[in-house]
Amino acid sequence: MANNLQNKQDVQEIDLLKLLKVLWSRVWLIVAAAFLGGVAFFVYTFFFITPQYQSSALLYVNNNSLDIGSTKLNITSGDISASSSLINTYCVILKSRTTLEQARFEGELPYTYEQLRSKVNGSAEGSTPIFKITVTDPDPEMAANICNTVVEIMVDPSSGISGIVEGSSVSVIDYAVVARSASSPSYMKNTAIGMLIGFVLACGIIILISLMDSTIREEEFLLEKYKDIPVLATVPDLVEDAGNGYYGYGASYERAGDKARSAANVKIDSKNKGSEV
Repeated sequence: MANNLQNKQDVQEIDLLKLLKVLWSRVWLIVAAAFLGGVAFFVYTFFFITPQYQSSALLYVNNNSLDIGSTKLNITSGDISASSSLINTYCVILKSRTTLEQARFEGELPYTYEQLRSKVNGSAEGSTPIFKITVTDPDPEMAANICNTVVEIMVDPSSGISGIVEGSSVSVIDYAVVARSASSPSYMKNTAIGMLIGFVLACGIIILISLMDSTIREEEFLLEKYKDIPVLATVPDLVEDAGNGYYGYGASYERAGDKARSAANVKIDSKNKGSEV
């Protein structure tokens, strides 16, 4: 019997409805935490994160037809597919030390190879043989300058893609232009993340405090948790309510005592007046 009671006491059920009520009772705190989180992330983004600008150029990668003697083989759909599959190879060439060191020298760029490598990226435009070069930099003019310098190297017949990968050539579709607006950071996105973090933290702290609170506030809690144990006695609700509670009875006793003292004082005054006569 004692072991069963101890096991029941060790098990704590979590009532989701009660947790929702607790959260709703502290909704003002949750809203305030979400607001402060959003403001904090916005301020941090505005003052401490450097805006970044992107410039991009588009290249067409062609898997050239091959000349065998006097015979020239025409380009087929397989050639186009081969051009698309070779873009991963072109990305490696783009970020190679040879390419970027040459870009540093020709463009007189104030970056090391490692810094430049982190700024330059290449990608395919869908399943097409279009090769996109993107450069990210805090200075929009520098981003465009780096991108166009790299493009000139990539299309150079001697040092570019066609000079490394046999049977291929590269043509420029679009050169990079100076970006007018920053690509990152996103103030709206970071503010939303801050609001979400504030909301989650506030809810978590409120729920944790509620679960750790062992105060019994309702009679139904005891009846539900110990429903197999018979009730021997109950403690009355000591609430001041027009004399129905403990403090009410005390007040009524005080009023009765005041009336008794007033009656005794009247009798004493009457006796004193009779003796004077």
